[in-house]
Amino acid sequence: MAKRKTTKKTVKKVTKKTTKKAAEKSTAQAELQFGAPRSATPGVKKPAKKAAKKKTPAAAPKSAAAPAAVPAKKTSSRAPSFRPVARKIRSEASLIHQSILVGNKPSMKFPLRSLNNVSYDPRTGYFKLKGKNKERTLTVSTVKTFAQTLKMMALAKELVETDDIATKREAYYVSKNWEEARFKEQPESDTVMEDVEAFFGVNREQLGFVPEEKGGDVAGRLVVIDRDTETGEKLHIDCTKFGSGAYSVPISVEELEFETDAQFILCIETAGMFQRLVKHNYWRTSNCILVSMGGVPTRACRRFVRRLADAKGLPVYVFVDGDPYGYSNIYRTLKVGSGNAAHLNEFFCVPQAHLLGITPQDIIDYELPSHPLKDVDVKRANDALKNDPFILHYKAWQKAMQQMIKMGVRAEQQALAKHGLNYVIEEYLPRKLADVGAFLP
Repeated sequence: MAKRKTTKKTVKKVTKKTTKKAAEKSTAQAELQFGAPRSATPGVKKPAKKAAKKKTPAAAPKSAAAPAAVPAKKTSSRAPSFRPVARKIRSEASLIHQSILVGNKPSMKFPLRSLNNVSYDPRTGYFKLKGKNKERTLTVSTVKTFAQTLKMMALAKELVETDDIATKREAYYVSKNWEEARFKEQPESDTVMEDVEAFFGVNREQLGFVPEEKGGDVAGRLVVIDRDTETGEKLHIDCTKFGSGAYSVPISVEELEFETDAQFILCIETAGMFQRLVKHNYWRTSNCILVSMGGVPTRACRRFVRRLADAKGLPVYVFVDGDPYGYSNIYRTLKVGSGNAAHLNEFFCVPQAHLLGITPQDIIDYELPSHPLKDVDVKRANDALKNDPFILHYKAWQKAMQQMIKMGVRAEQQALAKHGLNYVIEEYLPRKLADVGAFLP
């Protein structure tokens, strides 16, 4: 039998085919991981379209009728990037279907999302799941929740395959068509959505669900490089050029790039304090980037700060109200994440963050006006001292919480105005920043 002759052309063809298969495999895997963009497949360039050769159409026979024009199929260049997620949804749904067909009770396992199922290690820098799961089995008592979970999965599949989005509020209203499986209130809908997100191990934006709230505001020495959604051209957004306004963080920040010569990032709890610092161009005199969190920071805000801090090696300082909520909810969520979103904390936390103030000691040192702690404040502080792995890891935080409980008071950022409206700019922040080593971890 004659040997097949191997030519350079054959080798090139085989290599090209193998490379293409490998790229497709790695792409599918990447799209099931966190942050896969909804745009074209990352890292794989689309081949340039070859110019079609013009052909002179042959004249049709006079006796033949002209064929009816067939409309061209509309195709989306963005849809393929989400096919792996859709396949995963179909695969899990198929397993449930097969379980029913053979007479078994179908079930689904979800990570248990609570502080009781997380651990904290400063080497990793965020709350990590311990591994406990909750199982949702189809029974008489769980039939509604089970049905709601499957309907939410079906909605996600539809959004993914049509390259569409739905806000959390819209998803709640869509459920009004689910008859007995509809949600009574949005918190029920949000919980099931988070269960589905945790079940597949992706973020909700990859499933087509987007939040209602803004991602936060940014001002200062930073240029954000985004892309035009139609042309793909780079857009350079200068955060010093918004006048009395600020740049709004988008819901997805994975493809943003940054240019800055700032020395640090200052994250601020309240919009009022942020506006004061912007009004007086504090970012210019201190050479920093200001970020308004607007209370507990959104996922987009946390991811934005994390990506910016990592990309440019910047320290992050946090300025919140001096109360248990500011410490254990706002600051701690920014730094290490939360128990509820423990399956995604790795990406939505800022481990390099440190608390600038307001600390319990600041209330004494700066003679700040204060308010008595409410029962809910005392309860929150005591719960943190007993159950929060982050607080339990740091003695400095335990001491601060105990000091606040003993003092029995709390203070707001705006309390600094007692000494003058711009005291925060002229005295408080310069004095605090002169000793960053004293900041709480």
